[in-house]
Amino acid sequence: MRAESYQRCIAPSCGREFGVREARTECECGNLLDVKYRGSYPKSLQDVFSRRSGHGNDIFNESGVWRYRELLNFADIDTEAHDQYSKVLVSLDGAEGRSRPYQMSKVAEFVGMEPENVLLQPEGLNPSGSFKDNGICSGLTHAKMLGVKEVVCASTGNTSASLAMYAANEMLKAVVYVPKGKVAPGKLQQAYQFGADVIEIEGSFDDALEIVLAKGRKGSYVMNSVNPFRLEGQKTIIYRALDYLEWEPPDWFVVPRGNMGNVSIFGKALAELHEWGWIKKIPRIALVDAQAVNTFHTLYNGLYDGFELRWNSGSVDDRMIERYYSDLHKKGAQRKTDASAIQIEKPVNIKKGLRSLEFTNGISTQVTDKEMYDGMAIVGKNGFDCELASGAVPAAIKNLVEKGVIRSDDRVVGILTGRLKDPEMIVRYHMDPNNRFANPPRSAVAG
Repeated sequence: MRAESYQRCIAPSCGREFGVREARTECECGNLLDVKYRGSYPKSLQDVFSRRSGHGNDIFNESGVWRYRELLNFADIDTEAHDQYSKVLVSLDGAEGRSRPYQMSKVAEFVGMEPENVLLQPEGLNPSGSFKDNGICSGLTHAKMLGVKEVVCASTGNTSASLAMYAANEMLKAVVYVPKGKVAPGKLQQAYQFGADVIEIEGSFDDALEIVLAKGRKGSYVMNSVNPFRLEGQKTIIYRALDYLEWEPPDWFVVPRGNMGNVSIFGKALAELHEWGWIKKIPRIALVDAQAVNTFHTLYNGLYDGFELRWNSGSVDDRMIERYYSDLHKKGAQRKTDASAIQIEKPVNIKKGLRSLEFTNGISTQVTDKEMYDGMAIVGKNGFDCELASGAVPAAIKNLVEKGVIRSDDRVVGILTGRLKDPEMIVRYHMDPNNRFANPPRSAVAG
């Protein structure tokens, strides 16, 4: 199946369109871009996806991203012609996107819900250990379409790991900018292991991203979430959850905040599925900040100057954002959370995220580092692994259930965005018997 695709500015007052064979990080007006498709999609495709799932001899059917290739066909390929799509689509032997929601009984008890009502989807099962693989394979597909030989990103760790892995498999050069001393060794070692050029900078992730965006304006191919083709692959996280639920939407999706690429594309995916008639109910999205680095929570909930930042049909109060960022800069010292994956002061997709929360009647909440540690530990007690930023998900669900925002009989899907790559972090937690789920070692006498 083919679909005419193009890029369009997200600002309704602008709406400029660009071809898919342009590599842009923004519109001429300064706003970000969406990948758009003309036409609609029949619900019968759901049966096609089901037949493809798990059936071998075609890595693109095994892939949890490219199984849904009709719904992100910016490459304009015949989605049933293997000899055509296999030459274009980027995949790590079909390994990306092999995730789905799971019931976790101990998590359910922790948050105060029945096991069948709270499901967690561990994106750490991806080859590089995070959700990034969903988007990197689609972003590199676009780069491959354009004949790009070098790709660049800024990273707190997981993006650099994923980009380095997939670029190595495609024999492309990856250049990654990371904040010196602020990336977990387990993430940084992946970038080295897969042959990326690693450039350490003095400063934060936001500083690294400014460098990369400047390179993008001069022609470099940027693989951060400003790249709309990268985000298209991350739509499939939602597709897999809904596919598992037989396309009956839950009441809530709960997602860590970070650079707001996921919440942005999740809202876009749900809007498209609603437009095509695939879903009738719109799940609400709960976006979770670390309390220690709570830029979005502060702005969204009116905790800065008393006014709540909103999409407002595209009329976003840019001046409020700029004032807040300026005040952060004046304070000097960077705020810090142990959850480095979401230690982002200036989320680049803030406007797209606002749009998603408007469409889904979503909310912004926050949790402390201590709550995230408990959330990470309780996921582990169910036999699943997640990083500290993902521990924000069960922690937030628990808080929202206690506040009555999420009802105990609601159905909730939480996205665990990555696996733990800093083993010392969880060892420290369990060595302290004062922690709620601590599992310290016991002594024994030899012989």
